[in-house]
Amino acid sequence: MSEKMIVTIALLGGTGQVGPGLARRWASNGYRVLIGSRESEKAERVAGELNDELGLETIQGFGNLEAASQADICVLTVKASAHQPAVEGLREVMKGKIFVDATVRVDYKDPHPPEPPAAAELAQEILGPDVRVVAAFQTVPAHMLKQGLGQPLDMDVLVCSDDVDAADEIIKLAQGADLQAYYAGRLENSIVLESLTALILTMNKHYGSRTGSIRITGLPVE
Repeated sequence: MSEKMIVTIALLGGTGQVGPGLARRWASNGYRVLIGSRESEKAERVAGELNDELGLETIQGFGNLEAASQADICVLTVKASAHQPAVEGLREVMKGKIFVDATVRVDYKDPHPPEPPAAAELAQEILGPDVRVVAAFQTVPAHMLKQGLGQPLDMDVLVCSDDVDAADEIIKLAQGADLQAYYAGRLENSIVLESLTALILTMNKHYGSRTGSIRITGLPVE
């Protein structure tokens, strides 16, 4: 069995836009995917809809805590206003796990770069040193994730963490969603990822697009 077949990913707060998009790509590539939500019934409904869409039976829905407790890697995809309470509610079940924070503290209607510290740094402070926090997927447009399943997307993922081994695991996970990814430094650098999202949103608005993203050139592809 390949490595990706034994990895269980929980998308916490995974009933919005980014969560189902990532779920589609990972589940269609053989990962076990759990959708988490504050309301387990909502998570079960979204999981069922994704299974029907993809012709699968492997995606499951749970409350956030139950999903996190079953997962190897947890990916938080909540809106900014829900970030702190969501992280605080997960503290008891995250010990020893990789926690990926995809939060962007930006007003999508009037985007401006947020003030430091970054959301992922706040998550690390709340969760403590026994949790390996990684920032990733902030600059990936949700609209694009549902397109071209099984095919590489024309965008890159920037990954920040104080734990380089954990960052490498998430780079592999991004590749498992047919996305190229690069290590972009320590967790404090993730404030730049949030700010880049504000920049992309501003450019999308100016050019009437929903698909602006980041592409890295001049570096070796792993």
